[in-house]
Amino acid sequence: MYQRKIESLLQQWKDQHKHKPLVIKGVRQCGKTSSVLEFAQKNYEHVIYLNFHEKKTYKAFFAGDLDVETLTTNIALGIIGTQFVPGKTCLVFDEIQDCPRARSSLKFFCLDGRYDVLCTGSLLGVNGYKTKEEQQEEEEASIPVGFEEIVHMYPMDFEEWLWANGIRAEHIDILRQHLAEEKPLNEAFHNRFRQLLLQYVFIGGMPEAVAKFLTTHNMGETRKVQLAIIDSYESDMIKYAPSADKPRIRECFESIPKQLARDYKKFTYTVVRPQAKGRDYAGSLQWIEDAGIIHRCYNTEITELPLEGVAIRDQFKVYMADSGLLVSMLEEGTAWSIMQGDLGAYKGAVYESLIADIFGKMGRKLYYFHKDSGLEIDFLMRYKGECVLVECKARTGNAKSMRTVLAHPEKYHVSHAIKIGDYNVGRDGPLLTIPFYMAFLLKEV
Repeated sequence: MYQRKIESLLQQWKDQHKHKPLVIKGVRQCGKTSSVLEFAQKNYEHVIYLNFHEKKTYKAFFAGDLDVETLTTNIALGIIGTQFVPGKTCLVFDEIQDCPRARSSLKFFCLDGRYDVLCTGSLLGVNGYKTKEEQQEEEEASIPVGFEEIVHMYPMDFEEWLWANGIRAEHIDILRQHLAEEKPLNEAFHNRFRQLLLQYVFIGGMPEAVAKFLTTHNMGETRKVQLAIIDSYESDMIKYAPSADKPRIRECFESIPKQLARDYKKFTYTVVRPQAKGRDYAGSLQWIEDAGIIHRCYNTEITELPLEGVAIRDQFKVYMADSGLLVSMLEEGTAWSIMQGDLGAYKGAVYESLIADIFGKMGRKLYYFHKDSGLEIDFLMRYKGECVLVECKARTGNAKSMRTVLAHPEKYHVSHAIKIGDYNVGRDGPLLTIPFYMAFLLKEV
């Protein structure tokens, strides 16, 4: 089991006085269940685990009254050996979206306060996930607004990947210091982090893929794990999506590499299917986003804060939420090219997807800037209280659009930019250059 950031969040939750039941949302196979169970087993004498996806019969525990006495009696009778001890028992509701009444019960567990409840959900809020009977059950159940705390969990981010490879806090502190002082790292240090970054590009953060690579160091075996995850996502699309949308959802999903291979990577429905209309496919793309599989990156009208307020909702790029899964969808051999430092494959797709992965897992919303004149900035972000340009470039990239914007502060109201690439740290006037592996440190807002 690798160290995950959710562990500290879980501890903070437990340490709060009178904490509410906690619901952890996240894409399938990002490590929610294993993290929650490990935490519960370390911190409670009694752990009661109910997986509603695997055992539909558990739903019967919640079919009647939802008061805590009734529920604990039902569970104790249904699961041999179960013990409920106030202050020492944690219930884990896994895939809680499969039992809407279990989610409704969180209100009563919250008010009662004797037992802690941890929940996971992969497809919470995804339209069309239920059968007709389950949809009716969900409509009749109530979401316990105000009686639950919801947090998002992502696949392993780059910092967690560093931890898994033995990089310690003091090493990351050195990176922070060099970023703060804007001075280059020594070559040996730089090359080690560069190598780890290149591996992360094609491995990504799905825990099973990470474990496979760190155990075998075999890219082919790692890719098999990733393709199995992709297959499971597509199976969900077929199994759980609304019948009319099933083929459209899959078409949107499978078009992502083609969308990103274009010079202008704006998501275009005619790339999904010729003559396709947005009104026919918008819901299908929304389904994929709600499932946590992708991140959208919105174009903006101007380069000013707040970015949310100037976003253009019908102009956006789509990135996979995990860079490793994107690479696995590309042709075989791409991972080898990446390891050789050939990140130019698929033009800017791999570069931009890497930064979208890093920013997305930081919880940043994604924005870019594009004009019909050809001016385009890969990303915009709030950093140190300003709107800052972010470009992802190869070593030879000249960032022409970035320099154009910086040269006209009276028009674009931007005075700082960051170029991220296969470089060391440096500064040229308003332009800060950093290596890819430092992008996860751009946290100041």
